[in-house]
Amino acid sequence: MPEQRDRPHGNSNFVVEFGSGASRSGRTGFAEVVFPPFTIAERPPGRRAAASTPAVAPDCEAAAQRLLLRRGVTGALDLYAWWDQARRGKAPARRVMNVKLLAEDHATVVWTWRFSNVRPVSLSYSPLRGVDGGVLMETIELAFDDVEMA
Repeated sequence: MPEQRDRPHGNSNFVVEFGSGASRSGRTGFAEVVFPPFTIAERPPGRRAAASTPAVAPDCEAAAQRLLLRRGVTGALDLYAWWDQARRGKAPARRVMNVKLLAEDHATVVWTWRFSNVRPVSLSYSPLRGVDGGVLMETIELAFDDVEMA
């Protein structure tokens, strides 16, 4: 159950969990999660949705079913390996992914987005700039079939 309070929650304390619920924070360490708009597919007038219709309908525009995860490059190849399997047609297992918003104590979960059938779509890197000195960022774009919030 999401924690309700008078003051809005901050957006900087979160963890991303794949699969079994293990965050593997040392390997994931995401700095940004960009949520898509959660849309509802339009239906012809007078037609009702089936009980099993997902919250994000498959016939919605493809971009509406994708989210972005960004992290600093540390040398971990887990995202590359997952994306590489997909591009080679080896159909990696689709995953369940949880994004958990944490309270200021960094321990209490105040909100959870649960994405089902998550799979990689694209992998990209920020530009290399010799005069900048910034952090090299890795971005993975993920497609998903459904989202639930708790």
